[in-house]
Amino acid sequence: MRPLIIAHRGAPSYLPEHTESSYRLAVRQGADLVEPDVVPTRDGVLIVRHEARLESTTNIAEHPQFAGRRRGDSLTEDAPGEHVGWFAEDFVWAEIQQLRATERIPDLRPASAAHSGAEPVLRLRELVTIIHDEARARGRYCGLVIELKHDARTLAFGFDHVDLLARELEGLWHLDVLRDLRIESFEAAALDRLRERGSTAKHVVLVAAAEEVGPGEEGPARLTAEGLDDAAERFDGISVRTSLLSRELVEAAKARGLEVLTYTLRAEDEFLPAEYAGRPEAYWEVLLDTGVDGVFADAPDRLVELRDRRQSAVVLRAATR
Repeated sequence: MRPLIIAHRGAPSYLPEHTESSYRLAVRQGADLVEPDVVPTRDGVLIVRHEARLESTTNIAEHPQFAGRRRGDSLTEDAPGEHVGWFAEDFVWAEIQQLRATERIPDLRPASAAHSGAEPVLRLRELVTIIHDEARARGRYCGLVIELKHDARTLAFGFDHVDLLARELEGLWHLDVLRDLRIESFEAAALDRLRERGSTAKHVVLVAAAEEVGPGEEGPARLTAEGLDDAAERFDGISVRTSLLSRELVEAAKARGLEVLTYTLRAEDEFLPAEYAGRPEAYWEVLLDTGVDGVFADAPDRLVELRDRRQSAVVLRAATR
């Protein structure tokens, strides 16, 4: 069914993002796909985290043995300029396993924050088997959209996402969960290297709003006629910030054979246009009306319900003609 409902880091409206329970809940809520972000550890393990800095989504500050690892860094996603904290590439996987996941925006999601500290950090390999097993237990299919974070940063630390993915997914390709794999990145160079190395996944370029574009990342210029023409030659799809989505863009991209996704549908007023405060479904209706192929959602159940309701209305109208 379209649009695809993509569980954004699990079901973080209810449980801390990127945790096993959050992902299992997303599958139970009917998500078609789930989306993990991955960053590498010092020993080349791809862990499932929003970004390289760890203090915003783990309890690392509570571990005195790691106090000396705090350092400054300017290559962070959510904190422009110098940031002092802990970073994934300074830890090996065995050390990361000592940490517990925490809610990233506890003030907005206190119910989820109540579960902070309950679950360990996952590596991508673990998540693949979790989603496969949960979907099988439910008698349904659920796939993956893997986001490669900070590609230039990863290269600077001596790792290539192409190699890390190959190693992390080795021996798992027979699993149903990987049959329709999508790999996405804001940095087109990562997707180009995947294609050059023979990746058979669908490659999706992420497009940020102008004020959010970081070094080497894709912005609104990708959505011009010239940018879409180039995208059609190099990628299988585009995924755009909701503020950039329009029916005209969807039609132009689809005319070039590109799949169109949009991110991120959240229910809290903080993330809604002012005129839709308290009415997230009304805003989501506007987005779905563009004809978009898939939406990233923090509350997958609410989008599944909305999609099903819209589909039922279409069937009813057709039956009464």
